[in-house]
Amino acid sequence: MRLTAVTPARPVPLDRIDLYDPARYRSGEQHPAWHTLRAQAPLWAQHTPEGDRFWSVTSYADVSRVLMDDRRFSSAHGTILAVARGDSAGGRTINLMDQPHHASVRLPSMRTMATRLVRERREIVRGHVRRILGEHLASGEPVDFARLMLQLPMAGVGEIIGIPVVDWPAVPRWAMAGVAPSDPEYATGSEADTLRNAHHELMALFAGLIADRRRTRRDDLISVLLDLDYLGRRLDEHELLLNCYSFAMGAITTTPQVASHMVLAFADRPAAYRAVRENPALVPDAIEEALRWASPTNHLMRRTLTRVQVAGQWLDEGELVCAWVGSANRDEKVFTDPYTFDPARSPNPHLAFGVGAHRCIGGPAAQVVLAVLLEELVATCAGFEVAGEVVHLHSNFINGITRLPVRARSAVREGVTR
Repeated sequence: MRLTAVTPARPVPLDRIDLYDPARYRSGEQHPAWHTLRAQAPLWAQHTPEGDRFWSVTSYADVSRVLMDDRRFSSAHGTILAVARGDSAGGRTINLMDQPHHASVRLPSMRTMATRLVRERREIVRGHVRRILGEHLASGEPVDFARLMLQLPMAGVGEIIGIPVVDWPAVPRWAMAGVAPSDPEYATGSEADTLRNAHHELMALFAGLIADRRRTRRDDLISVLLDLDYLGRRLDEHELLLNCYSFAMGAITTTPQVASHMVLAFADRPAAYRAVRENPALVPDAIEEALRWASPTNHLMRRTLTRVQVAGQWLDEGELVCAWVGSANRDEKVFTDPYTFDPARSPNPHLAFGVGAHRCIGGPAAQVVLAVLLEELVATCAGFEVAGEVVHLHSNFINGITRLPVRARSAVREGVTR
């Protein structure tokens, strides 16, 4: 989705707003619509093509409230609009569990995905990032940065999850096909065929890894899942597969999009990139701004567990509520100049990782790998230029870029020092 760089000049007529259509995210932008809804219709009803009604919340306060309140808003039915009629994995995998089931999987897993462990691996991650970048940017020739960045999440969490390096090149494409099966970049036939192929490949991979860990435990998430106490029992085979799949999908489908949107923002705003190069201490703040700016997860869906008031209106039990994270991260009541990409923005209470019990468990890993990437870029690249058409992902869920041809200017060649 194209990211609006100025405050929308005029409201969008409500009857022209469509937050479901994935094509609108590939060919246009939704920020003007979100801006209008925050001002005019903070709770807004729409139907999916199949006729299922969902209510949208777009303000920071309402999005936060829906995601925080896991007693009234359930994740077990499904968390994305694509499964508005219910996810077949509901209640069996970490992202589709309510309490106490969710905590029984999340808490042991957090010890493996913890910030401390990730930070201890920072130089290992740096080695992987340097290998991914290679000489692509130093050559001065155009490179498709979006395709290059598909490997980035593996540098951060591949070994932590337990995915062998030999499988890293294939896994991201399967994962992206799983969330955007209608996108031409990842389609392998019809949407149903693409989903079937992606799920088969990923499940086959994890089935083999689970069998290996049953024989020999390792210091990775798969081994943790095998041994965790799930309310007095072990996860069964299908639950193990689903949770491995969920952990991988959460990291793989989002981190590359933040990296691509960040480089595109820097290409469009040379002064912002120059500010980070001249003051590398800005890297952590710049990464938080990239996360806010990109908001790689457009929305998260919940289902009401009881009659509940949302944005001043009452909803009955069983209603679908879609929390638009991308909109919340542009809320003028929270962020000064929200349509400005400011690498020095602070504070920056963005919701890119969600909030509450379901806050992204891989957030610390993403922050580290993105920071390492930016450190490597500012050390070697004087700037970026877009060298062709930028193509966005056909998805209402992931705010992605599938093609980002850029030419990097070499800091060494130009004699530019920090």
